[in-house]
Amino acid sequence: MNGNIANNFGSFDVVFSSGNGSTLKDVNGKEYIDFVSGIGVNCLGHNHPALVKTLQDQVSKQIHISNYYNSDIGLEYSKKLLAITKMDKVYFGNSGAEANEAAIKLARKYGFLNGGEKRKTIVALEKSFHGRTLATLCATGQEKFHPECFAPYPAGFKYIKANDYEAIKTAFDDTTCAFMLECVQGEGGVNLIDSEWAKTACDLARKAGAIVIADEVQTGFARTGTLFASEGLGIEPEIITCAKGIAGGVPMGACLYRGKADVFVSGDHQSTFGGNPLAVSAANTVLSELSKPEFLARVITAGEKIRKTISGWNLPCVKNVRGKGLMIGIDIEQTSGEIQKKCLENGLCVSTAGANTMRFLPPLVITDKEIEKGLEIFKSCLM
Repeated sequence: MNGNIANNFGSFDVVFSSGNGSTLKDVNGKEYIDFVSGIGVNCLGHNHPALVKTLQDQVSKQIHISNYYNSDIGLEYSKKLLAITKMDKVYFGNSGAEANEAAIKLARKYGFLNGGEKRKTIVALEKSFHGRTLATLCATGQEKFHPECFAPYPAGFKYIKANDYEAIKTAFDDTTCAFMLECVQGEGGVNLIDSEWAKTACDLARKAGAIVIADEVQTGFARTGTLFASEGLGIEPEIITCAKGIAGGVPMGACLYRGKADVFVSGDHQSTFGGNPLAVSAANTVLSELSKPEFLARVITAGEKIRKTISGWNLPCVKNVRGKGLMIGIDIEQTSGEIQKKCLENGLCVSTAGANTMRFLPPLVITDKEIEKGLEIFKSCLM
């Protein structure tokens, strides 16, 4: 491996040079089925013709102009995005953590304007994950992400157990500014959130004077079979954060908000690269592709195919298969990291979500043939 790159990620000893659809190729010419898609980023797969053309065309026009000005493609995309999401405003950043930072600041300012200094607490969920900055680490309800070496952490966060009705009876009060949830917990284990519980929790949060933040960084842009997973839960958040699949591989994040959450004014929150023309042009093409009538239906059927196939194996080592759309978790007896390594050696890229949980996030355009080939490799690695 290249010792010049900080190996914070514990990267595997493989170097990819190209890809097409849901197949990657390394520098030695070996092919791999991609069940990771850049951790849910490459929603249109690799080398998608429409996305490639968009980026080539945009590079010849302009890449970056700074947020002192607006770009034509930025205005076009924001209008389209807000119309389809029924949100009022959008802030563009570069990552999910940045989108969540914006949401946290929005929530804190909303709380200050609607309750004063005491209304600062954000209620999040245990097993959640919201980012790697200090504030988003603190919003993350997993103690392993709060090592002492990074302390002190920002205050004002507390956690409750998902799908626990007793917990939400006392979770929200006049110190709460926001309730923050992932509609499917990704990093925490691909844990599903119960729809009725989510609706009840959001109602109680609002009754206490708080707003609702849906972290859709991993679940957004058709990953679960609806444009946003909050649609599937039947909740209508005041704030939605997104990144990963939003621009098909170009770094981008966004924080959408509406109604009483619309409290940002000039100077409150900014980003040098946020909303640059290259990123929003890619995002515009992604949204156009995802908006095709057959696209969402295909995501649902592809996800069902994967889950039913694995369940149909009846392997004792597979303890549970769950998910929505193409966001899938598989609990196994083996150590997930070892199976991940074994899969890679045999030509399949997968990710993990805990010590004994495999996570599949394939490109949303994955074909049946690619699914079948990938699952054959996965099965052989389990046995």
